Amino acid sequence: MASSSSLTGERAVVALFIARIVFSVPQSLLSESLSLSLLSLLALSVEISVDASSSVPLSHFFKTRPGASSGIFLGAVTLPGVMVSKLIQMSRAVSLNQSGSEELENLQLLYWGTSASCYTVLAYLCFIFYQQSDSKNCATSRCSLSCIALYFVVCCVSFAVKSHSGWYTAAILLWLFSHGYAAVKLIQNILHTFPACASIGEALLVTAGLVIYFGDMLACTAAKSHGYFTASKLVTVPYGIQRSEVSVIIQGLIIGLLLFPMLFKYMLQFLERVSLASSRDTTDSHMRRSCVFYISLACVLIIAVPSWMQLVQDFHVHPFLWVLDFVLSEPLKRLSLCIYWLVVIYVSVIRFYNISKSSKIERILLRKYYHLMAVSMFVPALILQPKFLDLAFGAALAVFLMLEIIRIWRIWPLGQLVHQFMNAFTDHRDTDLLVVSHFSLLLGCALPIWLSSGFNDRPLAPFAGILSLGIGDTMASVVGYKYGVLRWSKTGKKTIEGTAAGITSVLAACSILLPLLATTRYVQNWFSLLFAVTISGLLEAYTAQLDNAFIPLVFYSLLCL
Repeated sequence: MASSSSLTGERAVVALFIARIVFSVPQSLLSESLSLSLLSLLALSVEISVDASSSVPLSHFFKTRPGASSGIFLGAVTLPGVMVSKLIQMSRAVSLNQSGSEELENLQLLYWGTSASCYTVLAYLCFIFYQQSDSKNCATSRCSLSCIALYFVVCCVSFAVKSHSGWYTAAILLWLFSHGYAAVKLIQNILHTFPACASIGEALLVTAGLVIYFGDMLACTAAKSHGYFTASKLVTVPYGIQRSEVSVIIQGLIIGLLLFPMLFKYMLQFLERVSLASSRDTTDSHMRRSCVFYISLACVLIIAVPSWMQLVQDFHVHPFLWVLDFVLSEPLKRLSLCIYWLVVIYVSVIRFYNISKSSKIERILLRKYYHLMAVSMFVPALILQPKFLDLAFGAALAVFLMLEIIRIWRIWPLGQLVHQFMNAFTDHRDTDLLVVSHFSLLLGCALPIWLSSGFNDRPLAPFAGILSLGIGDTMASVVGYKYGVLRWSKTGKKTIEGTAAGITSVLAACSILLPLLATTRYVQNWFSLLFAVTISGLLEAYTAQLDNAFIPLVFYSLLCL
């Protein structure tokens, strides 16, 4: 393999992203920095081996999204990089006595869970790939095995020096192993249940995020129920920190809806088995299935999910009544925002839906109008009502999940209507099996805001998704499509003019936002900001992955430093 073929634009940008984080890590986070470096080397070696192999192509194991590279390097390091950036930010808070050590300890355990999930998936890819390839003794194989062994040593040493109890270290390692095992099983199910819907890197990003989110829910539940368990410091200290009501409501809603399809599937199987006389009428069968769906969904959202919320948080009323009281606590501001959002959504959706059916405008440009719509909706709310925006993002994501479940299962009477409507806004990254573009746009704007809850000494960080997607990505696409001549590569469509326009527009937006957001004690390092904006812009130019998912997280990580 020639060395030139190993160096691509995407890999170079990701390497710069990781190097910026590693060189910013304080001495107290040395083990996390070392583990992130090992993870990067392992992910890079696996990606190079997978992409360069001609004897055993990646399609031999998984049916991934056509036209996309494997994306293993980017997918494996993005979430761990975000966690390390948050650790650096939290360590500043602890040094300034603006945050407790418990929150830092909680974040460290979340980081190790995230990195363990990515490491285990990479080790699994190494195993299945090298088992059937002709390159078992190549340098990349030895590098991968060395990284896996060194990571285990770093992990053991890191927790051993933090605790004098051997059983505590063993329990932590078992907890991390369970994250890794769950990640392997989950990515297998994702890639086999939704074939050709995602690359390996995209599936790895989703897998690591879901595993750490579910693991956090389980540990938080155990911490709040420690009277019924033999939980001790392992659970009660890292996961016993106080959480906001909004974060608990969002977590309960999202996890409940993600688990609901499995529950619905088992209920249908159970009903088919116990039914003594099944009707042959197709209409009657669809009606019966729809009734089961809506009844079970109502039970999950009204009974099961609120019960968990009240277990982990001291709600004095039903959580949904708490939401109503929260909205009405500032009725003028929050109800006005709701009305404003509904008007913008209604006008934009109707307008663009009609254009998509009758106009010859490129669909990629039509979709960028929704990015601009996100800017007009979210920027005022983030400045004026950030807590309410957190809740609104959670409600919107819950609605999207419900509609996608209804569309996939073709639940009467909305299933076919939702499917026809969504087809007007899909592109090459969406399939009939799974439509992900609207999820990636919503989460790309929401995740930096959710991650910034609590201590945040970087005022631009919550705006990472809105700036990178709503302004940078939109300007890059419009300028590149209309005026772009010089392309970054012979096979790609991204142009230098478009990238320059995206970077310039984000810098201009930052210069407008900073006087409105920055406190008197905060002075923006413009070189660091330029680096962050440039890296996110170059990633948009080079990556073949779902940029709405990766660019906001990369930009947010760099803004936290």
